[in-house]
Amino acid sequence: MIKKWSFYTSLTLIIAFLSSGFKPFNFETTHRFIKNDYDGRNYQFPSQKQNEYTKESVSFVGKLFIDYKEAIAFRESQGKYKKINSLGYLGKYQFGTETLKSVGVHNKRQFLNSPKMQEQAFIALVAKNKSELIDIIEKYEGRIISGILMTESGILAAAHLGGAGSVKRFFKHEGKRHFKDAYGTSIRSYMRDFGGYETSGIVADSNATVQ
Repeated sequence: MIKKWSFYTSLTLIIAFLSSGFKPFNFETTHRFIKNDYDGRNYQFPSQKQNEYTKESVSFVGKLFIDYKEAIAFRESQGKYKKINSLGYLGKYQFGTETLKSVGVHNKRQFLNSPKMQEQAFIALVAKNKSELIDIIEKYEGRIISGILMTESGILAAAHLGGAGSVKRFFKHEGKRHFKDAYGTSIRSYMRDFGGYETSGIVADSNATVQ
């Protein structure tokens, strides 16, 4: 009788142990925050606190539009919204005064103090440049010019650095002449470094402005 009782007790314990191994994990997501991209998609990140990432070595290898924005921002200002360089270019994406006016921004102080306005200004400028360069994008995308595979995102990044006119001159001379900014950065390098990102969701709009 004791042997039977021991057998059934052991069997019950074994079944309970095995069953616990198949219970689904309950991942807690309430403390994570959501970041929204231009096309309405959401991206989830662990925390909004920047200092929680300072000791992490993170490789940004994505090719979404959000990755594109942040890659350009890091190159321009290390992602600092209140950055003003020695030539007077402003903000996270380093806008010049005339470029700001072209997207409907006339108050530089307000611009520097508004991350939301800066993000909107970047998207508006991409939309305007895409409108002005749409024929070039359609003609040259997928071709190799001056040793670089041409992509829409690379062409638009070059326009951000040097303006749409400089990009047009680059293609007019088949890549043999290209613009460099005051710090020696060429639009050719932007075409190379920012190629292959997802920018198709940006609608070409010659009248795009900050809302």
